[in-house]
Amino acid sequence: MKFINKISNENLDILKEIGNIGAGNAATSLSILLNKRIQLRVPNVRIMTFNEMVETAGGAENVVASVFLRIEGDAPSNLFFILSIKQANTYIQHLIGNNQSPFEKSPYDDLALSALQELGNILAGSYLSALSDFTGLNLYPSVPATSIDMLGAILSYGFFELSQFSDYAIVVDTALIDCNENHMGVDGHFFLLPDPESFDIIFHSLGVALDE
Repeated sequence: MKFINKISNENLDILKEIGNIGAGNAATSLSILLNKRIQLRVPNVRIMTFNEMVETAGGAENVVASVFLRIEGDAPSNLFFILSIKQANTYIQHLIGNNQSPFEKSPYDDLALSALQELGNILAGSYLSALSDFTGLNLYPSVPATSIDMLGAILSYGFFELSQFSDYAIVVDTALIDCNENHMGVDGHFFLLPDPESFDIIFHSLGVALDE
C-alpha cells in the first residue's frame, strides 16, 4: 500500500461527493419507506487503518448492529454498515411506529431484523451504484447479512473466506435526518474494505497515480 500517502484531500472529496450522490438516492427511497421527508448526509470520508476503524465503532467488544455485503466484480471488497444498538433501535422505532427497543436483548424480532437489513440494503445499494457510475467499475453486491454481535466477531465473519485483507479501510460516515424533527439520531458508518488488489483499482479509477 505504498501509494497511501499519495491520496490527497481532493481524492477524499471525490469519495465524499460519491457518498452524497448515493445518499441522495437512498434518501428518496427511505422517504417513501418511512412516509416522511428524509435527508441523508455524508459529513466525512476517511482512510483509516483497520485498528482505527475498529476504535471508531467503539472497540472490538462493542455490541453493534451490522449489515454485511460481499462485493464482487472489478474491485472485490467487503462492505459493512455499522450502527450502535441505540441508533438501530431508533430507526426501527420510526419505521414500525412504536417505542419498543427490539435489539436490546435476544432473541431479536424477525421483523426488526428484516427492517434493519432493508435499511442497509438501500444505503449500500445506493452508495455502490454511485461508486460504480463514477468510477466505471462493475460492482455486484451479495445478498445482505444482518447481525447483532460484538464488532470483532462481525468483522471476523466478513473475512472468514479471505486469507488476507487490506490494512486500510474507506470509512464513510452517515447522518440520517428527519426534516420534521431536525435529526433522527441515526448515525452510522460504512466500512469499505477492499481486497488488497482492489484498493489499487479503486483509487486508480479516482486518479491516484500508482506508478510514480
